[in-house]
Amino acid sequence: MRMPRLRKRNRDRKHLPAPVAAPLPAPRWTDGLSDVSIAGDPTAFPHLARTDLPAHPTTLGGYARLVREIAADRDRWEPLVRYDALTRWYARLETGPGYEVWLLSWLPGQSSGFHDHGRSSGVMTVVRGELAERSLTAGGEGSRALAPGGLRVFSPGYLHEMVNASLEPAVSIHLYTPGLVEMNQYPAAAGAAAGAAADQAAAAPDRHRVH
Repeated sequence: MRMPRLRKRNRDRKHLPAPVAAPLPAPRWTDGLSDVSIAGDPTAFPHLARTDLPAHPTTLGGYARLVREIAADRDRWEPLVRYDALTRWYARLETGPGYEVWLLSWLPGQSSGFHDHGRSSGVMTVVRGELAERSLTAGGEGSRALAPGGLRVFSPGYLHEMVNASLEPAVSIHLYTPGLVEMNQYPAAAGAAAGAAADQAAAAPDRHRVH
């Protein structure tokens, strides 16, 4: 008697259809690449940063803003401050196209003397202590106290004297545009005469002006 032939289950599995692999998700980008994969991390590449902001100020408002920003950044200028018993101490903080920024320190009694700034205009602020400013004009002599937080703006030919008349050291920040290359000193009497002449010249009509 012939025994029935048993089927092998493993042999049956060979005839089953192969499992179908799940479809891969469609790429997020049509070309399969992202901006990060092409250019890298945007925060690590300066050329991908904003370029519409001016690198350096070019207007009086911009210069004033720069002086305020530097004054507020105490970690930038405070470690640099030095005092010199023989003369005013100063250090250049920054330069740019058409301007430069200086840090000055003043011990009690130290003074700039009466002077102008040649053809340079400027912006200044006190960041520590207090300074006194005396200016000379045709109307006489004016004075004002300069404390931290205020700004002084001056034009070419402006005559004044800065002095630390207090009992504490003072520190100030000055921006000059163009960079300071000329600083004329005047005795007090000569300064008053020069200030009067400058005021008269400013008030006189300009014969060369086209009306």
